[in-house]
Amino acid sequence: MRGSRSGRPIMALLDLLGRRWALRILHELRHGPLTFADLRGHCDAMSPSVLNHRLAELRQAGILALRRNAGYELTSEGAALCASLAPLQDWARRWARRSTSSGRAPAARPARR
Repeated sequence: MRGSRSGRPIMALLDLLGRRWALRILHELRHGPLTFADLRGHCDAMSPSVLNHRLAELRQAGILALRRNAGYELTSEGAALCASLAPLQDWARRWARRSTSSGRAPAARPARR
């Protein structure tokens, strides 16, 4: 898997999740299985080839499974990953509210050297 050359599992995971549409796919599957067509409908701008590629990567990583007649679903590892991301989603909601109330996104602080 890309990103794993460092020997750091977190880097490999962040590389996988940072790929275009990967997090959106997980988000759409968090409440239950969806077929390929359903996923395409939820992710309107995604091409079928990109969806196929992402689904294959997430299946290879053990995050998704394909069930006959049910579509794609999170594995137990995938469900645990989504649960682990919930605090990040909570933080993002608070950040978005602050951004909306101030009329702009919070400014990032310059990196210190």
